[in-house]
Amino acid sequence: MAETSPLRFGILCCANIARKVSRAIALAPNATISAIGSRTIEKATTFANENGYPSTTKLYGSYDAVLDDPEVDAVYIPLPTSLHVKWAVLAAQKKKHVLLEKPVALNVKELDVILEECELNGVQYMDATMWMHHPRTATMKEFLSDSQRFGLLKSVHSTFAYLGDSEFLKNDIRVKSDLDALGALGDAGWYSIRAILWTTDYELPKTVTALRDPELNEAGVILSCGASLSWKDGRVATFYCSFLTNMTMDIVASGSKGNLRVHDFVIPFQENVAPFYTMESSRFGELSTSVHPEPTEQKVSTDLPQEALMVKEFSNLVGSIKGEGSKPEKKWPTISRKTQLVVDAVKASIEKGFEPVEVVY
Repeated sequence: MAETSPLRFGILCCANIARKVSRAIALAPNATISAIGSRTIEKATTFANENGYPSTTKLYGSYDAVLDDPEVDAVYIPLPTSLHVKWAVLAAQKKKHVLLEKPVALNVKELDVILEECELNGVQYMDATMWMHHPRTATMKEFLSDSQRFGLLKSVHSTFAYLGDSEFLKNDIRVKSDLDALGALGDAGWYSIRAILWTTDYELPKTVTALRDPELNEAGVILSCGASLSWKDGRVATFYCSFLTNMTMDIVASGSKGNLRVHDFVIPFQENVAPFYTMESSRFGELSTSVHPEPTEQKVSTDLPQEALMVKEFSNLVGSIKGEGSKPEKKWPTISRKTQLVVDAVKASIEKGFEPVEVVY
């Protein structure tokens, strides 16, 4: 019989993104917040009060205390990327299932340490790329997989950018070389790279070439960059990510018979409904003054926001492990590792003077 009790989450640190995931845990029908840990008990208490945590939530002044709590089944880790390998490994060793904020590691070598420890201890791993769990994502994939409507994938372009204010660009952990050294590449680029791999059914590109003139801060952290990706069969992709550009969250996928466009793939403009646009068998009208047919807008509704659906799916997977003796789902660590490999390749290409870098799984 499947486990029916809610998955008991512990949260490691009071990062701003933890507010959103805390709400997601509260909305998910099969999860609850059991504990939160911060570097001080005062900060944990304030965070819990401000975010409406259940009165039963245990408040700890350390991360170790959360991991040592027998009433915590899984942990959500939104710590700076430089701390992921330490705390994700400790969590796995304590038999806690791991929901890890992205970017999941500074490089694939670190991620492999995390994934190996999760596998060794039989715990579920998932990265917190929320848009993957929106029902729109599955609906869009149906279109991309339709050989009669979309045809063969030829190219993809994705952009995720947002404008950081002066405070962000000076003090946010995402611009600190000792905390999140990947900068915009790890934070925003992760999403676009994942989107590109999603369109290719996670087939890795043969080569990755960073675009010239990325923008860096004084500490050498990437504030904006881009890259081109190529596959052996001629498919190509490009992406751009930035902390210096007005908010853009696009995927444009072009096929031999149709194309797909979405303008808010990272965070839908509205929480309960998300649109995307498709075109099929497009042609110019008379005198090339128009294009027919016009794009078709499709709207996908959801009762739960995408982050709550992520928590729900993660909790279902853990429930199957606990209640039915299932093995951890390998899909999510595999996808994470492939995304990280491309992130690493972009960084390596920048460091090698924008030379093509081969991607090997």
